[in-house]
Amino acid sequence: MPDLRDRTLIEEARTQRMRLGSALLYGRVDERRSVNDNLRRLVGSLVVAALACAVCVGISFVSDLLATQAAEKAASGMVATTGTDAEADGGDDGSGARP
Repeated sequence: MPDLRDRTLIEEARTQRMRLGSALLYGRVDERRSVNDNLRRLVGSLVVAALACAVCVGISFVSDLLATQAAEKAASGMVATTGTDAEADGGDDGSGARP
């Protein structure tokens, strides 16, 4: 168990030393981030948001198109069915005899 604590302490010291060296060379993290980096993040976020909106609109369009086609198909099926029902009600029994 003491060996694990020693390793953890050494690793923490190494990490802290790397952070201090990096801060000495490049400055604080706030100073290292330029406006360009933040502008890239903003543009990237806008692109992702626009893409998400486009996907939502596309899904909505396709689902509406499929629902419209199904409604038209159902309506045309009802018209064809009522047309054959009217002939059947006319008394045509297929014998060819006229009333």
